[in-house]
Order: sequence, then structure tokens, then C-alpha cells
Amino acid sequence: MGCSCGTSKNGKTAGCQNNGACETGGCNKMNVFDWLSNMDMPVQERFDVVEVRFKNGRKDFYRNTEKLELHAGDPVVVEVQNGHHLGHVSLQGELVRLQLKKKNVANDGEIRKIYRIANPRDLEKSEEAQKRELPSLHRCREIIRQMRLNMKLSDVEYQADNTKASFYYSADERVDFRELIKVLAGEFRVRVEMRQISLRQEAGRLGGIGVCGRELCCSTWLSDFKNVATSAARYQNLSLNPSKLSGQCGRLKCCLNYELETYMQALKDIPEINRPLQTEKGDASLQKTDIFRRIMWFGFKEENTWYPLSVERVKEILRWNEEGRKPANLEVNEVAEREPVSVLNSDLMRLDKKFSNKGGKNKRRSRGPRRDRDRGRRPGNPQQPR
Repeated sequence: MGCSCGTSKNGKTAGCQNNGACETGGCNKMNVFDWLSNMDMPVQERFDVVEVRFKNGRKDFYRNTEKLELHAGDPVVVEVQNGHHLGHVSLQGELVRLQLKKKNVANDGEIRKIYRIANPRDLEKSEEAQKRELPSLHRCREIIRQMRLNMKLSDVEYQADNTKASFYYSADERVDFRELIKVLAGEFRVRVEMRQISLRQEAGRLGGIGVCGRELCCSTWLSDFKNVATSAARYQNLSLNPSKLSGQCGRLKCCLNYELETYMQALKDIPEINRPLQTEKGDASLQKTDIFRRIMWFGFKEENTWYPLSVERVKEILRWNEEGRKPANLEVNEVAEREPVSVLNSDLMRLDKKFSNKGGKNKRRSRGPRRDRDRGRRPGNPQQPR
């Protein structure tokens, strides 16, 4: 859905009146929400510096010297070097004072002013300038290839008065583009400015969808890029796979730092394993750690089974090893005393003895008929002679 902030109605553009949070969802690059907009401030005069947003979320500060009644999303014509430009109001009031302090911008005479609220003629000229951006981008890329310059052109922004064009590029090394500026100035008949940006800024200007399914943080709200190290992935037990840890900019994902502090706090109570745990069964090596459940899995070299141990149990085994002792295994410290074999097999011995006694009685009974035969009688009939 397109943005309605810059759409004029009956020759007047009033903005979306949504305090900076786009109502249509079409201009959500670097959106802000002015939560103080509907509050009565305990001051007589409102802070006169306004935050203005330009193409692809680029923002700057301007002074409302004319005391214009502005709303979030209003198109305004602002003063720039050697001309004027058109942007949209993104924030005003006391929150702008906090933004100035956060970005270390001095509230002095260096801040340029807002000329007026844009009229339909200003909007038409701005649209005409925007229509030149895409053809200029393609043509400039052709010139760069012809001149064999090692640089990547990502975006072009024309000033609203159609007198200046800013070309944004990224490069791994220093590029001599003096000859390129002469060619572009003669090609497009405007003043040319080359601006080198980092790969993260390039991804923020181009936008895209991350692996999380949402728009890139750098194109929606993230403006300060902090250093991201591979140690952040190690602390979070993530696989050190560059294809999974890298974002669309080719650098480590900024979101690796979001939960790092929580992991660091949870890791304070988990012991660091520098060598295998020593037991009488053998040495057990650390295989995996569940930081928030406080469970550590260990495995023996000869086995494929992993044994989950609590953090307290691991600390106990480490304490035993420091004292020169070894537990019986990972679960218990002492080996259970085994009962003697005679006690375990007592039932079998009684059965063997019982059946051996029965066999002796049968043998004594079988001797009776033999005595009868010796006396000359038939077996089973003692009175009948042979």
C-alpha cells in the first residue's frame, strides 16, 4: 500500500495525522512515534527545531523560524546548500531536543530553517526530480563499468529543485572518481556529489526481508551501527557458520548484540570448563550447555551417550578434581558396595541342595528289589518263589 502522507487533497496536504506512526504502512522507514504529541507541555513556547525525514529514512534537523503549524507527515520545503529540498516532518517538540543530545548536534545557528509547507507546485517538481533517479542510476552504473572503477553504486537522490544529485556508493578500497564526476555532470546537467556509505548503510537504504521474516532493522528503526564480534555468537552457543551469522550486507547480523547482555548475565554462574572432568570411569568432555536451564551435557570418549548434569553437580566434580579425588562416575561420588556372590546366589544354592537330596532318596529305594532277587523271590511278589 502506498503512503498517503504526501498525497494532496483539494490542493492541501495535511499529512496522515498519526503522530509519526504511518497509518498505511507504506512509509515505515525509520518511523518514530511522538508519544508527547497529545500532552500539554509545562512550557509556554514549543521547541522550534523539527526533525525532517528524506528519501530512504535519511533525517536531519531544521528550525521552524516561521512558527508554522506542523504535524507528523507534513511535506515541508527546507533550506539546503545552494538550493532547497522537500522532506516530511517526522518528529517535533521536546523529543527533538533529546534527539539532538543523543546525536551530539549543537542547537546553534548552523541549523538551517524551514521555508514553508509544500504546496502542490513543490510536490510536482519533487515528483519530476524523483522520476530521474532510476534512469540516472542505470546510466551511472554503465559509466562505472566503462571506466572500470571498483565501486558499487546503490542509490541516487535528486534534490527537489532539480539542481543537485547525490550518488551513494560503497567500495572496499579508495576510489578516484574525479573523472567520473566530470562525466556525470556533463551527462545529467546537475551538480554531482559522491557519498561513500558502508555496507550496512547500503542495506538500510535498499531494504529487504531478514531471515526472521521481518523488514531489516537497519531500514526500519536502527540508526546506530555498533560493532559485532564473533564472540557474541560464541557466548550464545551459536554455530560459527558465516552463511548463518551474516546478514544481507555481508557483515555479522546486528541482532547478535540484542540478547548478548542477557546471555552474559546468565553465564556468570556457569563454570568454565578448560579440561575434561576426571572420574574413575574415565574423562568426560563437555558437549553442550543449556545456559538458561543450567544444564551441561558431558560424554565419555568411548561412548556416544551424553549425560546431563546440573551446574551444581559440575562444580562439585571440579572441586573433587582440584583436591586430587575422582568420583565414581558423573552421577554419584562413591561406588556402591557389592554383595558377595554367595549371598546373591543363596536361593540357587538352596534349590541345588534340595534336588540333590531327592536324588539320594530315589537311589536308596531302588536297592529294595535287588535284595529280593538275592533271596530268590520275584520282584514285587515276595511270597512266590523263583
